[in-house]
Amino acid sequence: MSNRRLYIVLALVFIFITLLVVRLFNVQILQAEELKFKADRQQTKVEIIKAERGTILDRNNVALALNINTVSISIDLRMLPQNEKDKTAQVFSQVFGKPKQVYLSLFSEKGKTICVEKKVLSAKAEMIKNAKIKGLLISEDPTRSYPYSSLASHVIGYVNADFLGTNGIERAYNDELKGIDGKRLVERNALGEMITVAEDQTVKSVQGANLVLTIDNNYQKILEEELKNGLSTYGGISATGIIMDPNTGEILALANENDYDPNFYSKYSDTLRRNIAVTDMYEPGSTFKSFSMAALLDRKLCEESERIFVENGKYKYKNVNINDSHNKDYLTVRGIIEQSSNIGIAKLIQRLDDDTFYKYIRAFGFGNFTSIKLPGEVKGNVKNPNDWHNVTKAFMSFGYEILVTPIQLAAAYCAIVNGGILYQPQILKRVILPNGMITEELTPKKVRTVISAETSAKMRSFLTGVVSNGTATAAKLDGIIAGGKTGTSQKLINGSYSKSHYNSSFVGFFPVNNPKVVCLILVNSPTSGGYGGLVAAPIFKKVGDRIVSSDPVSFNKQGGSKDGEVKVIYANNNQKMNDVSLGNNSKQITESIKKKIMPDLYGFSLKEAVNILAKNGIKYKVKGSGKIASQSIKAGSQLKKNVECTIVCSENVTGKNKN
Repeated sequence: MSNRRLYIVLALVFIFITLLVVRLFNVQILQAEELKFKADRQQTKVEIIKAERGTILDRNNVALALNINTVSISIDLRMLPQNEKDKTAQVFSQVFGKPKQVYLSLFSEKGKTICVEKKVLSAKAEMIKNAKIKGLLISEDPTRSYPYSSLASHVIGYVNADFLGTNGIERAYNDELKGIDGKRLVERNALGEMITVAEDQTVKSVQGANLVLTIDNNYQKILEEELKNGLSTYGGISATGIIMDPNTGEILALANENDYDPNFYSKYSDTLRRNIAVTDMYEPGSTFKSFSMAALLDRKLCEESERIFVENGKYKYKNVNINDSHNKDYLTVRGIIEQSSNIGIAKLIQRLDDDTFYKYIRAFGFGNFTSIKLPGEVKGNVKNPNDWHNVTKAFMSFGYEILVTPIQLAAAYCAIVNGGILYQPQILKRVILPNGMITEELTPKKVRTVISAETSAKMRSFLTGVVSNGTATAAKLDGIIAGGKTGTSQKLINGSYSKSHYNSSFVGFFPVNNPKVVCLILVNSPTSGGYGGLVAAPIFKKVGDRIVSSDPVSFNKQGGSKDGEVKVIYANNNQKMNDVSLGNNSKQITESIKKKIMPDLYGFSLKEAVNILAKNGIKYKVKGSGKIASQSIKAGSQLKKNVECTIVCSENVTGKNKN
């Protein structure tokens, strides 16, 4: 019996050994290549090296959008023992401040690998690494950061979860910004830890290009703050502002209020993320009168001093009522623009044939894409003359029966005031590779000449009158002369024009002699004020005053200075004083120079004061005109290096102070 059992045991051992040998032969010989391939595939993996997205900067090289090096942390649950899950959850809880149960729930999921945390900063990632967690996987997961939050959000746009541009510049120039991803061959051990990287099979990523915009960070901030203040003061659904350089077509600032924070774009509706400066159309109202008048002047169909009967504010034209907001009887051609007469411009436009008027409208860019490199632009709506009814031309002359976008209107006003040239609006200034090489430098793109330089000069004069004594006196700037045109258009709601909802607008420019800035302000449905001259014009004034005061040197150099304009001049230490007689005060001035103390400038002429300050090597600013009325540095005080004195002039100073 025992021998039988022994044979059975030996037989079983023999069978087991035979099966083991067969299995080993199968694994080591027959399936060796296949199993080796599977093992290599599990332990060796091709990883993508994400390219660093390019930085977006303003014209002064201020970073508006940049990358932060963050990572994603995952765990291969197959490598994490059951008895270590609680300890691992505790580590994550301490590092990230979340309840431990959050991580225990994740660890209970079925599957091979789970993502535990995304967009983790390097400091916290290092803490997790030091915990020696089994099955830990860390991969690059860069974060796009917008350091100024909502500033210029409608210009910049944002990137989605896949790091692709989804709106604004991020979308329009995604190919330039995204760069080229690289790859590397990584070998990991059974715990998921990296062992080696095959350097010979690594392809490095190529960083995306950096983009320099035409936007001025300071102008943008001013515009956004004043639009926000304007909405707070006058109410309304939204407000839009555009600041352009009329001589180049460059967008210096573009904003919509309300805006959004691209760092948290998913928290905002599509409506708030839409750039209404390029996507929304509206009837421009009286701001369009400038184009009607420009066409008439360009064709020499009217004269500035010609008087037009404006019907005391009520005019029945082909059985349709046209009204003015005033009851004037006669206005000059110039006065029609200054007082914004619908009746006057409707009468004058009849001197221009339909086709010619239409050609001027199209030449100013209406009914066409401006081709600004921002997503979602629409081209507005301009009816073909064949589709006009008997009052269309009259209504179009003062901004109805035509749909425009804010960017079209701003660009067209640039042509009105810059000598007659329509430029393509530009938002990108240059493209720079990571090595510093500039691959693209944008220059002004002339579309066409619309009106003559003579007509443009007349229009600047007319529009200056609108601000000085017309419907836009609230737009007067401090220390510099501006021009512009108000607009108030009833909104079309449910097929009829509303008597309580308006688009209130103003388009202005300064300095008038050599315009450097064109600024459009549009407020949608203000609840207070209503008219463009009472709502949009005051917002323009605040924007303009802040821009000029932030950069007075630039505006002084551009000309157009008048009495009261702020000037900044830097003293020349080599300038001599012997060309100016100081009379009985020469001794006092000479003594002040020797003692390095601030002289008393009260009562001196501007020329005398400038020479005195120059001799002392003092930088100075000048406000106003006439004789010196006050100075920011007290007379007799000890002078320090690199001081700057503001001197205020007045025509009311009668003589030199004897004290």
